[in-house]
Amino acid sequence: MSTFNVPTREEVSANNQAIFDNLQKGLGFVPNLYAYYAKSETALGDYLTLQNRKSSLKAKEREVVNLITSQINGCEYCQSAHTVLGKMNDFTDEQVLELRKGSANFDTKLDALVKFTASVVENRGKATADVKTAFFDAGYTEENMIDVVIVVGDKVISNYIHNLAGFAIDFPIAPKL
Repeated sequence: MSTFNVPTREEVSANNQAIFDNLQKGLGFVPNLYAYYAKSETALGDYLTLQNRKSSLKAKEREVVNLITSQINGCEYCQSAHTVLGKMNDFTDEQVLELRKGSANFDTKLDALVKFTASVVENRGKATADVKTAFFDAGYTEENMIDVVIVVGDKVISNYIHNLAGFAIDFPIAPKL
């Protein structure tokens, strides 16, 4: 099996070094996932543009999508990172675990979102009719549906990169379910 290393700032292009510097300023560190993207000349910038795009979904809703997608795809890196981000978005430890398990009994609208997202991911975009109905009945719109799929796509990219490369997780490890 190959070993996949996370590049240092000195090992990436000048363009990616500038992005590293911005991440260092904004986050206080360069997460290993982002650093790994820098092995490609354009992937890090492209990914950050996708991740930081405007969305009809609130930050808390995006974390719901991130958590359940990462759980279904078995990405421990993203489960760990989004556990931290979920708590930064006012989810409790118990709520993060509940979301990762596929429900949100503490909030009916988020419950519809987590179930819709799970169905989208598990069925490769062919969500079941009942979860689609519940999603729209909860107050979500077609714009929200599109944005859910964009966030799922964003997270699938990260999930697959880490699942393939398996580099070190630089966040507190999320508890196993």
